[in-house]
Amino acid sequence: MEVVLDMDGYFSIDGNSYRVSDLSDDGRVQLEQLLFVQRNLNLLKNKIAVMTKAKNSYISDLKSDMVESRSGIDLGLLFSDD
Repeated sequence: MEVVLDMDGYFSIDGNSYRVSDLSDDGRVQLEQLLFVQRNLNLLKNKIAVMTKAKNSYISDLKSDMVESRSGIDLGLLFSDD
């Protein structure tokens, strides 16, 4: 579930829209904290995606190195465009 805040001062939860101005002071603080947490979760998801891609690349390079060391064939040269 994600809370969406629009430019007109409304936010949505579970498909229902509410006015920010109708919130109490505590409610506004909670909304700000929720939006902060959502932004940070999205940043962490992006970091996980980048790290997973890097990990997979390292595994692929390691596998290629192991095959090369066992066979003596440079796989990089086999698949290069040069």
